[in-house]
Amino acid sequence: MPLYHDDDQTMLAESASQFMSEQGNTQKQLRHWRDRDCKDGFGHELWKQFAEMGFTGILVGEDHGGLGMGHVEAGIVLEEIGRNLTPSPFLTSSVLAATALAHASDDAKGRWLPGMVEGEKVYAIAIDEGAKHRPETIRTKAEKSGNGFKISGQKDFVIHGASADMMIVAARTSGGDSDEDGITLFAVPKDASGMSHDAVRLVDSSVATHTKFDGVELDGDAVIGEVDGGRAVLDAMLVAGRVGAAAEGVGVARGAMDMTVDYLKQRKQFGRLIGEFQALQHRASHLYSEVEIARAVVIKAAQLLDGGSEKADLMASVAKAKVAKVAGLAVREGVQMHGGIGMTDEYDIGLYMKRDRALQEFLGDQYYHAGRVAEMSGY
Repeated sequence: MPLYHDDDQTMLAESASQFMSEQGNTQKQLRHWRDRDCKDGFGHELWKQFAEMGFTGILVGEDHGGLGMGHVEAGIVLEEIGRNLTPSPFLTSSVLAATALAHASDDAKGRWLPGMVEGEKVYAIAIDEGAKHRPETIRTKAEKSGNGFKISGQKDFVIHGASADMMIVAARTSGGDSDEDGITLFAVPKDASGMSHDAVRLVDSSVATHTKFDGVELDGDAVIGEVDGGRAVLDAMLVAGRVGAAAEGVGVARGAMDMTVDYLKQRKQFGRLIGEFQALQHRASHLYSEVEIARAVVIKAAQLLDGGSEKADLMASVAKAKVAKVAGLAVREGVQMHGGIGMTDEYDIGLYMKRDRALQEFLGDQYYHAGRVAEMSGY
């Protein structure tokens, strides 16, 4: 398939671009909620506007009120989110949670999907149990209790954890901490007794939690997929999330690059626009080519995922690693080419650097995914 958008996807990109630039820009959203020390880190009214645009249900089937589109289309929305640094629960709710809930029972879908599609509910994903993303090891326990389960343990850096109406938790129901099998996913409602949150604000002003589960009791209906068979659902959710995070990273890179190029066209030194200096032109050209390569890799990964290809997992890690490297280059070049003013809060370029830093760690940094690519390629 060609590594560019078709006519329908181009129309979606134009709609998403206009919406995010008008309603999701840094002044209206990121700076607004950051400067007010908002406990959620995003605006619920904007989330409802996402729903009005149809974005919230982009991966949800039409039988549950969604659009029934694919990961290429979700990536289009995420790229514009990254380009405008729009704080929202789209990635955790409409990509990660929606992917997991696709494997849930009809009752669970009926309970959780409509609220998300309508922009009334926000969902979080609780996987990691340490400073780094290492989903191969799950220590949180879920033991049989009556007709349900009792969860005990802790999850770290749960994005939107304190704001979520429901949290999808990966817990071990059998085997050792690093066993492939024995994982089960649970839909844990926010009012579950025994669950507590320690909220922390991340470098990009988003809010995450260290969430403790002290004998949280759930009935059997909370299980997503099969008991002890949750690894496949978890992997599907992670692949979708990684492709989505990479798409948002491309948006961050594009936003930082566009801002930098605009600055090169305006800033004068020695009586000349600094964009006329050949050294800066070379750096800007190199950055543009790298961003376009990263964007193509993300589109390819999304296409493979939509097509059910066995190579989707590999390409998702390729995309995550490549985008992390390119977005890091984009924000560093942006700050350097802005000079001293690039270090001030007055200019948004520093916000792009902060968002890139948080996004790189989400669902695995470039070193984690470079390692996965090597392993899956036989090295």
